[in-house]
Amino acid sequence: MPKLSRPYYLTPDVADLAKDLLGKVLCTSIDGVMTTGMIIETEAYAGAIDKASHAYGNKMTNRTKTMYLEGGCSYVYLIYGMHHLFNVVSNIEGIPHAVLIRGIEPIEGVEEMIKRRGGKVKKKFTTGPGTLSQAMGIKTSHDKFDLVGDTIWIEDRGITIKPSTIKARPRIGVDYAEDHALWEWNFYIEK
Repeated sequence: MPKLSRPYYLTPDVADLAKDLLGKVLCTSIDGVMTTGMIIETEAYAGAIDKASHAYGNKMTNRTKTMYLEGGCSYVYLIYGMHHLFNVVSNIEGIPHAVLIRGIEPIEGVEEMIKRRGGKVKKKFTTGPGTLSQAMGIKTSHDKFDLVGDTIWIEDRGITIKPSTIKARPRIGVDYAEDHALWEWNFYIEK
């Protein structure tokens, strides 16, 4: 299946990228085990101008410096001391845009995903950014990984998503971002 190429990630419009990633397939090959899932929910973060972004105001820390790399690498960070969140860095080097992958629909390696989730099988065990990362085997040690490489990548398998099923709403859990919390940059496929 065709892996998304580096130029795909260099788009200047992070919201368009977040929408376009819906229906693409997130893949991991970790410890010799392949897992894949169709992306069903994303959130866009526009770096320096976005009060909800870790890089708002061009803030650069040990954690956020990954966001300033050239698009097409992973930005993985830990929240609440336990959830590893996987983001796709986009745009050219120096512009800290990223798309948080919030949900997937499992395709391959489902048994491994269940094992990684501690054997907890729920109807939606890969919806939520922390749970999907756990299911896919993604941890903070996967920060700065090349998404055109062989550990974590995204494929275009030609899955067609009807435009009428793509919905937008305000991003989740960013109340601190004041008026920017209202930006409808959470995109999802309505079932």
